[in-house]
Amino acid sequence: MAETRKIAAILAADVVGFSRMASADEDRTLARLRSLRAELVDPTVADQNGRVFKRTGDGALVEFRSVVEAVRCAITIQNAMVERNVGMPTDQRIEFRIGVHLGDVVEESDGDLMGDGVNIAARLEGIAKPGAICLSEDAYRQVRGRLDLAVTDLGPTRLKNIAEPVRAYSLQVGVPPVAKPATEPKPPERKKRSILAPFAAGIAALSIVIAAGVWSLFLANRPAAAPVAAQAAHLSIVVLPFTNLSNDPSQDYFADGITENLTTDLSRIRNSFVIARNTAFTFKGKSVGAKEIGEELGVRYVLEGSVQRDQNRVRVNAQLIDAETGAHLWADRFEEDLADLFKLQDQVVARLANTLGYELVKAEAEKGARSKNPDAIDLTMRGRALSLRWPQQMTKVNNDAERALYD
Repeated sequence: MAETRKIAAILAADVVGFSRMASADEDRTLARLRSLRAELVDPTVADQNGRVFKRTGDGALVEFRSVVEAVRCAITIQNAMVERNVGMPTDQRIEFRIGVHLGDVVEESDGDLMGDGVNIAARLEGIAKPGAICLSEDAYRQVRGRLDLAVTDLGPTRLKNIAEPVRAYSLQVGVPPVAKPATEPKPPERKKRSILAPFAAGIAALSIVIAAGVWSLFLANRPAAAPVAAQAAHLSIVVLPFTNLSNDPSQDYFADGITENLTTDLSRIRNSFVIARNTAFTFKGKSVGAKEIGEELGVRYVLEGSVQRDQNRVRVNAQLIDAETGAHLWADRFEEDLADLFKLQDQVVARLANTLGYELVKAEAEKGARSKNPDAIDLTMRGRALSLRWPQQMTKVNNDAERALYD
């Protein structure tokens, strides 16, 4: 098969100081790394639809279909490592550096990827701080509206063996964004007084008086301008947590899974701005109007609905609301077998996209490779529900249960 060119999100990761730790205790270090791959890295990559196309000793190169999924994977791994390193001596902590880039790659016949898209991701990983994530500008542009982390603009950065500088951004996992304080103007430096200063001051004052008079005359004869209200982006939307109508609280994970999957699918609509899942779920169980939500999040549309599961059938009710007016733009019911859950989700997204006059990216709409096994779908969603409890409810019991579900 001939080589294929495509755009892909590439994640590069490796362990900080691995050679030092392996030199001190090789067997223990390798055992810990294998455990991390089996229990954390590989399941998280799979959960975000990633593909490890190359192992690099203590690291890995991973391909994703979207930057959102790549960054979500990186954040999950870094958050989990913070928890795992609690109480560990500094010299025994395993910490990852991660780089993410969106770019052109060449896929070989054996599935390996090559090209600048891969090289830049690897070089970004090299300049990332331990426990941090470094993004290229192309990658950052795709996720900047979805990040709840502190971001440092590193500016145009020279990367080894990369011809042109790459603008890079560093994400500090576990550190929320902080509003920049207003800078106080510095007092002007006192200058030596010239003998001509009084004359210059007089001329400046006269100029100000003349300018003020002309400006007043202009304003007096100028029609009043109507205030311009700030508007949300045309396709800005939040998917509120869908309500579980199954009369079984244990099925909440299923409704949450539908909500998260719809959020991910909608983010693939070209030029869309979709509120992140974590932010949307702060409204779960709260009675807040669409207008208030729109104003608080700065979005134009609100998608809400309910999920009802009966044996191997699932029914989804969805409605789209204009957050500016509170008007219902459309409402519909979708019902499929559980094995066709992804088909049902695609129907909801396609109807929404058509209503708003947008087309889904063709490559993302063709999802024929997804599982049709109802049990596999259900177990994956149960595992995902446990993983989303990190770090507040991260326990060995939950970890073991999650691993068993994925197995």
